[in-house]
Amino acid sequence: MVSSKRPPPPPPEPLGPLVDAHTHLDACGAVDAADVATILDRAESVGVTAVVTIADDLDAAQWAVRAAHWDRRVYAAVALHPTRADALDADAEATLAALATDPRVVAVGETGIDLYWPGRLDGCAEPARQREAFAWHIDLAKRVGKPLMIHNRDGDDMVLDVLRAEGAPDAVIFHCFSSGPEMARVCVDAGWYLSLSGSVSFRNAHALREAARLIPDDQLLVETDAPFLTPHPYRGAPNEPYCLPYTVRALAELRDRPAGDVAAAASATARKVYALD
Repeated sequence: MVSSKRPPPPPPEPLGPLVDAHTHLDACGAVDAADVATILDRAESVGVTAVVTIADDLDAAQWAVRAAHWDRRVYAAVALHPTRADALDADAEATLAALATDPRVVAVGETGIDLYWPGRLDGCAEPARQREAFAWHIDLAKRVGKPLMIHNRDGDDMVLDVLRAEGAPDAVIFHCFSSGPEMARVCVDAGWYLSLSGSVSFRNAHALREAARLIPDDQLLVETDAPFLTPHPYRGAPNEPYCLPYTVRALAELRDRPAGDVAAAASATARKVYALD
């Protein structure tokens, strides 16, 4: 759980229906079914009617699948975060492969490449090991026929190289897309999906904000990545799925579109790519 001295943002004006394409309910403080219901009730009150809760280690993957069975508004994605790629041994592979077949699991993720943390974070997997784990997750996504959800931090070239070498699955999602317009064009041309978080509302995120204008409606997702990346003007406060309308309104302003149109497009894209019921 992320701690913050700032109070939680007030509930935004309702907007939706919306799908939070990437959140971490466990890191938001949820432990049991009652906690999950409380968070989802708060989200639903402002128009966020479904969320995809994401795993970054094996325990989180098992918890995410349980959470998706506790509440029909919750879906799960399972993988090992690239920084934890060293934990991908034979037992972890078997566990993830079994979890990925669960009908409440809608994606394999978050996996990918993180070149920011090696050398900064104790125990962080080195890039070569991340690359191996990423390739294994790509194969898993193909085997189970579900979207691949990518974490990419400072790793554009390596991510693209691995996708080309392994062959991308039918559906690829770049969660919390944070690159610039050149990378956005590559992804759009490949038919991949780009998911935007609260960082698109940050006024100093110039390259990302330029990229956000380039994403077609049918390749656009929105997410909170809660409890991280709370949108402006609440940056630094704890984030949660109910905050998603703040990001959508900031994105709508950036794209010079009505917020309701952006919400409808992103929701339709999420329901299509994740095959939500």
